[in-house]
Amino acid sequence: MSRPAPLLRLLALTALAGSAVTSACAAAPVKYEQPKLVVVMVVDGLPNEQVMRYRDQFGQGGFRRLMEQGAWFTNAFQAHGVTVTAVGHTAVSTGAYPYRHGIINNYWYDANGKKVYCTEDGRYHYLGDGEQTQEHDGTSPANLRVDTIGDQLRYATGNQSKVVTVSGKDRGAILLAGKTGTAYMYMEKTGSFATSTFYMNAYPAWAEHFRAAHPQDRYYGQSWTKLLPDAAYAGDAPYVELANGKQSRFPFVFKSDSGKPDAKYYESLKGSPAVDELTLEFARAAIEGENLGRNPAGVPDLLGVSLSAHDIINHSFGPESAMSHDHLQRLDRMLANFFGYLDKRIGLSNVLVVLTADHGFTNSPAFSQARHIDALRIDPDKLVSGLDKTLADAYHVNKLVKSSMLPEIWLDDGLVEKNGLSRADVEARAARYLLAQPGIAQVYTRTQFENGGVGPTRLGLLMQRAWNRQLSGDLMVVPQPYSLFTKSLTNASHGAPYNYDANVPLLIMGSRWIKPGTYAGYTEVVDIAPTLAHLLRVRPPAAAEGRVLEQVLR
Repeated sequence: MSRPAPLLRLLALTALAGSAVTSACAAAPVKYEQPKLVVVMVVDGLPNEQVMRYRDQFGQGGFRRLMEQGAWFTNAFQAHGVTVTAVGHTAVSTGAYPYRHGIINNYWYDANGKKVYCTEDGRYHYLGDGEQTQEHDGTSPANLRVDTIGDQLRYATGNQSKVVTVSGKDRGAILLAGKTGTAYMYMEKTGSFATSTFYMNAYPAWAEHFRAAHPQDRYYGQSWTKLLPDAAYAGDAPYVELANGKQSRFPFVFKSDSGKPDAKYYESLKGSPAVDELTLEFARAAIEGENLGRNPAGVPDLLGVSLSAHDIINHSFGPESAMSHDHLQRLDRMLANFFGYLDKRIGLSNVLVVLTADHGFTNSPAFSQARHIDALRIDPDKLVSGLDKTLADAYHVNKLVKSSMLPEIWLDDGLVEKNGLSRADVEARAARYLLAQPGIAQVYTRTQFENGGVGPTRLGLLMQRAWNRQLSGDLMVVPQPYSLFTKSLTNASHGAPYNYDANVPLLIMGSRWIKPGTYAGYTEVVDIAPTLAHLLRVRPPAAAEGRVLEQVLR
């Protein structure tokens, strides 16, 4: 019997193989598994430097778990020029910069010179007895001009996906929740977590149960002491003696003059590990009450958790302090417990976790000066009043400076026009004065921003991204590195475009979707939303300019 010719035999085998592959593909199509729950965590005021510096003291289940089981981006940045809470949280949820999303600061002034808070909306009020709503309290996302990753998830699933956020600060919750999610925030006067009438007219049963239990009262009479042995804090800066009468040394005792839980006591919890513990406890209640991660429609849910205490502690004592150090270690253990809970409740293999920060932190000027750095405290009132006098002397017109919220300064358009002045000339003269003042590094003007005259520098790019044509001021003032705009004689702060305020941790964990490892390439926080959109198979938010972090995807 003759053997088939080699070419005919090869063709026959190829045809058989192709048929087999086609049949296999038809019989077993590959199904993409979305995360059942996406958890977006923002640690308010956590510089990446602190994570790097204290990482050897972390336990096994918190930050270390994220570092070892997830993708750890060590060179990630809030890449805009005004590094504050509202702007940073908005970058996480929208993937956009302030010139697009409209949240230019925590506060700003409108065209009429009226002060505006980033999440205020007088049409709504806090829900519940005792939740008094003040003029500039955060109650809705009305000032947010674009949508978020949560909004896109809700849209893609016909509103079947649930988006719930919780934070110690109203802006932390509201700006993560977007237009269609539900935000809950800590109330300083009552210690409870509340929402506003923008979201609902009555609490769900699970939230009512949590509020009625008053877990915030359990800390009364307890103390915040060091978690680790004293030797672990040997490299931290000496205690800062606060001038405002607040206690400034361990142990910090939670109490009040009335001898019982009251507004003063509840406010003190906000600047301690207690508020983060309560926030995570409320997050667990929301997971169970809303059945997050077990959506009966088979679609993903999103939980946003903003942990606020680190920012407040850093403001009071500086990121170089033992208090900041200890809080980060306590937060690490809280995260370990929370991740353990997620594993038992949903299974971490079904959960995608993102952790980042809204901004970093500047060292306190006293600490920087001890290291021979020219760090100044620049009094904003004196700086602006000096500018106003200089302009009045030059143009014989009083009050050309309409309002200011540094780094922004607004000129009075009406006075400029009424007196026949050249806006560009007034701006330029103002910039020259400001640049001659101690501690000022750079000044950008509206004319420069509008006409593309900012220049090709990195600093110029960051400030251009931070400037919104309709909302921002006529002058943007940048301090010298390590200098602060503040009237306080003791506190630390943030808000500058420099690396200490902009370089933040970014960790993403999800075993089915993310390749573990340490990634040193340049990354921005605005990359989070497009990456989540890709993994959730939804449209990116409309104004997102970040990229998909494809190098970590399985």
